[in-house]
Amino acid sequence: MSREVRVPALPESVADATVLAWHKQPGDPVREGENLVDLETDKVVLEVPAPSDGVLGAIQAGEGDIVQASAVLALIEEGARSATAVPVRATPDPVKVPAKAPPPAPQPVAPRAPVAAQAEPLVAPAARRLVKEMNLDPQQIPGSGRDGRIHKADVVAYLDEREQAPPARDPEVHEQAVPAAPSLSGEAGRPEQRVPMTRLRARIAERLVQAQQAAAMLTTFNEVNLKAVMALRTQYKDLFEQRHGARLGFMSFFVKAAIEALQRFPAINASVDGTDILYHGYYDIGIAVSSPRGLVVPILRNCDQLSMADIEQGIADFGQKAKDGSLSYEELTGGTFSITNGGVFGSLVSTPIINPPQSAILGLHKIQERPIVENGQIVAAPMMYLALTYDHRIVDGREAVQFLVTIKEALEEPARLLLRV
Repeated sequence: MSREVRVPALPESVADATVLAWHKQPGDPVREGENLVDLETDKVVLEVPAPSDGVLGAIQAGEGDIVQASAVLALIEEGARSATAVPVRATPDPVKVPAKAPPPAPQPVAPRAPVAAQAEPLVAPAARRLVKEMNLDPQQIPGSGRDGRIHKADVVAYLDEREQAPPARDPEVHEQAVPAAPSLSGEAGRPEQRVPMTRLRARIAERLVQAQQAAAMLTTFNEVNLKAVMALRTQYKDLFEQRHGARLGFMSFFVKAAIEALQRFPAINASVDGTDILYHGYYDIGIAVSSPRGLVVPILRNCDQLSMADIEQGIADFGQKAKDGSLSYEELTGGTFSITNGGVFGSLVSTPIINPPQSAILGLHKIQERPIVENGQIVAAPMMYLALTYDHRIVDGREAVQFLVTIKEALEEPARLLLRV
């Protein structure tokens, strides 16, 4: 009996998906729930599990094909497992069993599973695609993820290290005959590589251009002295982690300060809908996270109702999911306001781009000791530049400036966040 493997339901905003990588080939035995194929959409990589036990039959959509929701990807022959699995894998054994020692009944299976196969590393979907494109051996790539999982960043680091390593000397090759860099082509000394954009990267590019063309974007700046926040964090971070099981970072302070400011200036939490302004009575904050596939902005829902521990744990979970490529559609859709922190990469100042249809985005930057005047004295203080890019169609400059001043005051006197003054 044949069982169809179909593309899962896609959200309304996603028209189709691209077949990224098959993990099974026709004739391979499969088990119910086992991941058969990865599908890449504009936002996430979907894993398609086997609907039942059996043997994978004909594949209807190859890697690189564009597929619609409910399209048939492959067939599973449910009753053919025992009859098909052994012949498909009955290739010459790499290990031979001595004739003088007859093996027990299960022993013939052992030669078909070399030690290397048993230690097959876990590879994230984005990394798996790059490994395949570059024809790499995942066994040689150190994984930085949980349980040694290999991420795209690990593959890139491995390639960088390999390219920087001095090439082995070949006595048959002339000293000046230096091979070209792997996977690159072109003129000698001027290698190039053409790589298609991933769907996520193409979607990011499309949305950024859309934001530039659709909104009247303007950016205003301020700076904040984080001395009080840093002192508070230093004093309570160990107790906070023991009590809540989450690390106390800076983002929870900024999220809480942003909510205070958004409540005072509701236009910054609003969006343009045709000729209307849609005001939101809730605070779903998008937190920009760097992932191996590009920048993603998962949404932390109802932040005004969350504790600082909830916020820190939520952001930590987003970071891990982004690294693993396991963020869901629901976690990436919606949002009334966004925060992006270029400071983690060393950015001192920038002008972030609005995430449509939102009307504003807050940009955080590197904390740097700078001289300031305090009580008539020049002192060094941990300062950060803040940037607010806003849609001037619905947000006035006065509101934008006062919004940043509210955040500045809340962070320079953290008691304001508790007393709401």
